[in-house]
Amino acid sequence: MGIVYDDAVMISQSEREEEPSVITVNCPDKTGLGCDLCRIILFFGLTVVRIGHSCEMVEFDSSSDSPNVFEAHDVVHYVSTDGKWCYIVFWVVGRPSTRWSLLKKRLMGVCPSFLLANGISYDRPELSPPKPPDMYLLKFCCFDRRGLLHDVTGVLCELELTIKRVKVSTTPDGKVMDLFFITDSRELLHTKKRKEDTCDHLKAVLGDGTISCSIERVGPEITSSSQGPSFLSCGITEDMLLNPNEDDPISFKCPSITMDNLLSPSHTLVQIVCRDHKGLLYDVMRTLKDCDIQVSYGRLTRKGSTECELDLFIMQVDGKKIVDPNRQNSLSTRLQVELSRPLRLLLINRGPDTELLVANPIELSGKGRPMVFHDITLALKTLNRPIFSAEIARHGIGGREWEIYRVLLDEGENGSASKKEIEETVWRMLMSWE
Repeated sequence: MGIVYDDAVMISQSEREEEPSVITVNCPDKTGLGCDLCRIILFFGLTVVRIGHSCEMVEFDSSSDSPNVFEAHDVVHYVSTDGKWCYIVFWVVGRPSTRWSLLKKRLMGVCPSFLLANGISYDRPELSPPKPPDMYLLKFCCFDRRGLLHDVTGVLCELELTIKRVKVSTTPDGKVMDLFFITDSRELLHTKKRKEDTCDHLKAVLGDGTISCSIERVGPEITSSSQGPSFLSCGITEDMLLNPNEDDPISFKCPSITMDNLLSPSHTLVQIVCRDHKGLLYDVMRTLKDCDIQVSYGRLTRKGSTECELDLFIMQVDGKKIVDPNRQNSLSTRLQVELSRPLRLLLINRGPDTELLVANPIELSGKGRPMVFHDITLALKTLNRPIFSAEIARHGIGGREWEIYRVLLDEGENGSASKKEIEETVWRMLMSWE
């Protein structure tokens, strides 16, 4: 994307673990920057802590299409832009294993070049849209054990290998054949060293049960044909995923959305009262981004331990208020749906088997909420539920793209957890920082 100054992202780590670290982002603005930053912070699992009396408030000021906010359980930060430049300061507490240098590198990776802020947009190779990452097939065979799939997923996440598709199956003799279609955030998987390092990390987790492990680059024709028939055709209807019952326990209370065009001469005020959850700001930002809505100013206040209140001053991409009632109703409905059910979760009985389905909405940019498969497998490992097979694939449902995670649970000796317990545990792992 051109030149990005090294001080575009500054991280001041705290001396004591219980104190927050300070991250400052100072870079040109761009369409969708806030959504991209939210996604990275969510991926690194950072939380933002309370500081003084202002700790329960988020304020940001932007004249770009998206607010520059950061995902957190509690949020405090300051953002200011003049339409071309963005300045952000926020305080976070990371895990003991947080790789701060890598976080800085990833945040800088989504910061636009300073050339764009100066209006230099002529054809240059570094300003061209990035090419799609190369896809690789990771194939390994090993003896099965409890929690294996989550341990493998954890290794891939640690190595910054993004799982695009998965096909996992268990043979009658207790062996597992796993096919992972992955991309490499470090863009080094074409090298022998990176491949060997990946296999070594996996073998360290798999232990003596490892039978084989290989990685090879695959073309688009292989990845497109690897999905095969849609597994949604076997009794899963669009209505089941998109139009659940109002008393669906795997959802949050429908948020309150109100709009006002009287308080500002140039903006529409959107007020949202909703349940706090992991990924809340990301869910708001991706929804507004996909609806071509610009956020110029906003405030978030935590109400008690479970609710949040957001005040957002927004405009359309043409710089005008949202005055059309149909447009207002459409945006309100979309926000209510996305904040009450950020992910769709179904647990279905198929004779002797139990099938878990989780649907992750994909942004128009082609990206979606990170770490979903990791959290699903962690929840099942916590329940000590063995996995017989698992798949990940993308499908068009209801006029948009979804990433669908399908897990067939083994109804063996430890299959005693009730449907409600499985649903609640998976939902809690996906939606809670705890």
